[in-house]
Amino acid sequence: MKLLKDLFPNQDMIPIKNIKTDSREVEPGDIFVATHGFNVNHTDFIDDAVKNGAAAIVTDEEHFNSIPCIKVENIENSLIEICQNVYDYKNDLDLIGITGTDGKTTTSSILYQLLNHFFSTAYIGTNGIQYKNKSTPTNNTTPKKEELYYYFSNLKKQKCQKVVMEVSSEALLHNRVNSFLFSYVIFTNITEDHLNIHKTLDSYINSKLKLIDYLKDSGVVIINKDDKICSNIKVKNNRVYTYGKDKTCDFQIKNIRLHNSSATFIIKHKDRQYKIKSPYPFEYNIYNLTAAFIVCYLEKFKIRKICKYIKKLKPISGRCEYLDFSQNYKLILDYAHTENGIKNIVENVKKFNQKIIVVTGSAGGREREKRKYIGKYLLDNTDLVIFTMDDPRYENVDCIIDDMISMSDKTNYKRIISRPAAIKYALDSAEKNDIVLILGKGRDNYMAIGDEKIPYNDYEEIETYFTNLR
Repeated sequence: MKLLKDLFPNQDMIPIKNIKTDSREVEPGDIFVATHGFNVNHTDFIDDAVKNGAAAIVTDEEHFNSIPCIKVENIENSLIEICQNVYDYKNDLDLIGITGTDGKTTTSSILYQLLNHFFSTAYIGTNGIQYKNKSTPTNNTTPKKEELYYYFSNLKKQKCQKVVMEVSSEALLHNRVNSFLFSYVIFTNITEDHLNIHKTLDSYINSKLKLIDYLKDSGVVIINKDDKICSNIKVKNNRVYTYGKDKTCDFQIKNIRLHNSSATFIIKHKDRQYKIKSPYPFEYNIYNLTAAFIVCYLEKFKIRKICKYIKKLKPISGRCEYLDFSQNYKLILDYAHTENGIKNIVENVKKFNQKIIVVTGSAGGREREKRKYIGKYLLDNTDLVIFTMDDPRYENVDCIIDDMISMSDKTNYKRIISRPAAIKYALDSAEKNDIVLILGKGRDNYMAIGDEKIPYNDYEEIETYFTNLR
């Protein structure tokens, strides 16, 4: 355990347990670093941190208290230095950062599974931290800076070699990863999203592009060239590889064959062609898999082994997850909540030419103007839509649904506020060979209502439904 004197030579021999920037999370023995957030100045909560047992305060403002208050010139730089010293971590792990509006979780999960056959690898992202068959939940897709240092330090102690991590636009905006170096950076796609945070599309794009700045000198950038915005990304580093259907891609996707629960395709690189059999259906998963394949290829793994391990990939929790309860219709659980993500999955299941039933909603406190486009698309392209709640936060669910149906005069929908009731209605309505899509929450374990996260899980509701049928 580090002492305060180890961090600041003129201070006392006070043991430091952990580092916190949120006063609500402070526990006895922690050091509280009062950073300046986008919407809050954490110096306003120094007294709260002291009440919660902080051993010391670090701030860039004058402050006097009953515990040591250390004033520094640059609070952000000090946070990095304190984290590096307390957690004894200075870019010791091989990091692979994946960003994009859609596909981060799937691409990261695929790559995590593949790399684990060759290296001791961890995953950090929407599905928490996964390492050596253990899974730990996290509060954010990309944890806060001090949390990352803590996690990386523990992973290093456990002999981890590589970390595949999702890097969100919000994390990049808030500089959560600006003190780390990445060996690979992957761009899955960029479509308009999170403008409630970024305000403009350009700001959103620029936040994503910041990840390139954190690349090692020898690092590699991997870009989905079929994506309109990604195709315009300019990188000074010469080690850039593109993928997609376009013939000019470094790794060209060809001869796609989609099946009920699998897909086959060819990846062409230079003068060689590699036939891939994937356990994941749908075309967008082929893109995610190709990005992961490129990393394995560049790591110089034998192609035969890569293809063998691809065939054995496990389902990804909450991502295009086919659920089998011996029902006579297809049931798919998916996290899709953006306009692009919803279109991707619906366009793919439309190819089966079966009746499509969708359960979905729209998050409160997010981009209201997008709701009508999502609603209109679903009403125009599926047979029955059950609109329901999806993290309403402080908004009225009826008002959210009103937004979603405002652009269409179609009547092929039901308004069921209770999400469990909406799921039950969809499953009761399903007939043989229908396709039921439960969209928006994936395997999330909460429903955000007001400022609370109420325990809730779509999969558990579905499981309960079928249990009660027996």
